Amino acid sequence: MAKRKQQQDVDMDEDSDSDVSLINVDFEFFDPNPEIDYHAIRNLLSQLFHSSSPSLHLEALTDLILGQPLVGTTVKMDGREGDPYAFLTVLNMAVHKDHPSIQALTSLLLSKSQPTNPSFHTTLQNILGPNANPSQHIGLVLSERLINMPVQIVPHMYRMLVDEIKWAIDDNEPYTFTHLLFISRTYTLTQDEAQLLLSSQPNASSRKNKSKKLRPSLPSGAEGGGVFSFHPEDEVIEKYASQTYTFSTPTSTPRTAEDFGLELGTKVMLVPADKFEGLVRELGEVYVVGG
Repeated sequence: MAKRKQQQDVDMDEDSDSDVSLINVDFEFFDPNPEIDYHAIRNLLSQLFHSSSPSLHLEALTDLILGQPLVGTTVKMDGREGDPYAFLTVLNMAVHKDHPSIQALTSLLLSKSQPTNPSFHTTLQNILGPNANPSQHIGLVLSERLINMPVQIVPHMYRMLVDEIKWAIDDNEPYTFTHLLFISRTYTLTQDEAQLLLSSQPNASSRKNKSKKLRPSLPSGAEGGGVFSFHPEDEVIEKYASQTYTFSTPTSTPRTAEDFGLELGTKVMLVPADKFEGLVRELGEVYVVGG
């Protein structure tokens, strides 16, 4: 059964030059399903980690995610048998420290943090390294969605995750975390690139002749370029983070319509577990959703 159904208004791009219309779409929230969701989640993980993917044993990581179906959520539009368009889950990095995908990801995070943010590197060594404090349990939060999925689905998924963690703890399962580690995608723009992208976006008075390419929507004040998140909720998550860093992940593969020729990167955010519920409440306030 669906966890919950939520109706959202979604902008749909059309092939004609007519104004973009608003249609209602029903999103349904499900537990991860090992028999149905493997390929879609594997693809979303590849999107999340982009050029780092080949070294991260994503097939094994997908199996790990699907191996805990009572923690985590997928979002679908075609019922239980459809493909997920988004997912959210959390994995205990201490419990799974010997799993090949967690070992590979830990190695990546440690190697990239050392030159980028030495202080964060020291923290990661203390909580994830070979001599990590055994009392430190880190929840690895993994979330990704297709680019045209509205951010309003995010508060629902996170509220469900809060409940699922509580239920798992009540059942004496290992979901008592000291910190939560969030991983997300970024892109970098020069000032010229930012100006070009801003000029190509429709304004409030006219939404005709939209490009068919899927391009990230820049936040206000982005005219000067910089590093930006693909997912707007990262701004809220970062407010609650004790430490963050971003590293570039260049790729030699052909660029797609989604990345628009952008320099891609990965953002890592460490949030104390006692701040998680406040973070989730603010997500619901910022991205207001019904019922």
